[in-house]
Amino acid sequence: MPFLCLFVQMSLTTHSFLSCLYSQPLCFCVISSFQMQFMLLFSRQGKLRLQKWYVPLSDKEKKKITRELVQTVLARKPKMCSFLEWRDLKIVYKRYASLYFCCAIEDQDNELITLEIIHRYVELLDKYFGSVCELDIIFNFEKAYFILDEFLLGGEAQETSKKNVLKAIEQADLLQEFNVPVN
Repeated sequence: MPFLCLFVQMSLTTHSFLSCLYSQPLCFCVISSFQMQFMLLFSRQGKLRLQKWYVPLSDKEKKKITRELVQTVLARKPKMCSFLEWRDLKIVYKRYASLYFCCAIEDQDNELITLEIIHRYVELLDKYFGSVCELDIIFNFEKAYFILDEFLLGGEAQETSKKNVLKAIEQADLLQEFNVPVN
């Protein structure tokens, strides 16, 4: 089985590299403080479906950013790169069916890891809802937020295992639905 290790920065020691390499077949070695600024989900028509902010901003500034980014991303052609520089941030976005997943990261952060985070979130949504669509997000937005919060904490990946995230969500569903204590 091949080993796969993703690194945010190359400022790691030989010991930390070897411990990452031999600890698990697949591991994410996050060395620096990779932090997402915000995540937006919006439709092809520009309707905002979900927003998560990891930096403190006023409501007025959030609306301005959202409006500007939605217009910018929707104006781009499908064959264009999914990364763009905007203000002092990098915007990383990906379209899945009728939804755009758009994230803002610091200028020095890795765009490919951000694309992987977006894809992992979509996989989690797809696994939970079973072939997720825009209507699932609209009518079950609290579950979409809950899944995001189980996966990302403060703009950083909290749990990379889909199995562990889905287990936590199932336990929360049991607790909510049947008021059953979770072990």
